[in-house]
Amino acid sequence: MTQTTIRFIDIDGLSLRVGVRPGKEPALLIFNGIGANLELLEPLSDALDGVATITFDVPGSGQSEPGLKPYRLRGLARLAARVLDETGHTGRVDVLGVSWGGALAQQFALTCRARCRKLVLVSTTPGMFMVPGSPRAMARLFNPRRYKDPSHLERVAPHIYGGEVRRDPALIRAFGARSMSPHWLGYLYQQIAFWGWSSLPWLRLLPQPTLILAGNDDPLVPLVNARILARLIPRAQLEVVDDGHLFLLSNPGRVAPSILRFLAAA
Repeated sequence: MTQTTIRFIDIDGLSLRVGVRPGKEPALLIFNGIGANLELLEPLSDALDGVATITFDVPGSGQSEPGLKPYRLRGLARLAARVLDETGHTGRVDVLGVSWGGALAQQFALTCRARCRKLVLVSTTPGMFMVPGSPRAMARLFNPRRYKDPSHLERVAPHIYGGEVRRDPALIRAFGARSMSPHWLGYLYQQIAFWGWSSLPWLRLLPQPTLILAGNDDPLVPLVNARILARLIPRAQLEVVDDGHLFLLSNPGRVAPSILRFLAAA
């Protein structure tokens, strides 16, 4: 099995930590959830072994420096294109986004459409006009304490993430063991980037074939949001997973075959 090589790159004075795993091209650019570091995506890269993957800690998460000022998702999409250039991926890539990263993946598919061949959206929404999840789960999501306090994470995870996490505490312990606490400013900037953002006005303009994966027991992102995305994106297909919000990170082997088939299809 190939391994991810981690390096730091400088873009306009900002140090970003990037993980690159060699494999079959086109590479898969993966955007993580809010506050999450790239190690949380290693189980997915393992399950997709053979596919080249590129991940990076967005400013203020993991070991990437926080920026000096807030940004919008459009700016972060352009930053991701610069990361691709710096890692030698100057052509088209496939793009996968998880949760908050799914919003960024949608924005990348629009802003950098010439760079995006196929799109995979996981446990995500069309933005601020989403059908909201549990208010209790949403309130806990925006508190980064779960990244630095393992006991707190174990208490709140079943209510935030649902699915298998409700039944198997070992899953969330493994998740916590891979987590790094984000910089408070970076976490705030990620929230600001999402605030007021919506893809609803332009989803019909996305030309990419799109696979949408969603759990049927997701307290944060009710399944209806995936159905909205599938209805509005012209070339989309929806696959419902019998699990919660974290199925891609806690049990990626369950859906990796679907992702691999989708990426390999003509």
